[in-house]
Amino acid sequence: MLREEELKKGPNLYTPFLGTTTGSWRLLRPVLDRERCNNCLACWLFCPEGCFRLGEEAVTLNLDFCKGCGICVTECPRQALALVEEGSNDARLLER
Repeated sequence: MLREEELKKGPNLYTPFLGTTTGSWRLLRPVLDRERCNNCLACWLFCPEGCFRLGEEAVTLNLDFCKGCGICVTECPRQALALVEEGSNDARLLER
């Protein structure tokens, strides 16, 4: 697992300092299944918007900047992410 200081060297930047958010118009959003996630950070590496961060114990997702592109879902080797319709809270959508 990567350390926090190594994350800053990646292809994207964590961007909460920007004055505007871009996630308000998305139709789909990723949902993380924490039981499947092993914190490999593939989602962080491939996210073009820098929405993922390594928290104290697990990966966190900042939906303020997520556009719902689904790249993180495609690249997750453990299928720990799924795209659901914006506004949906149905946990069954994670079951495959």
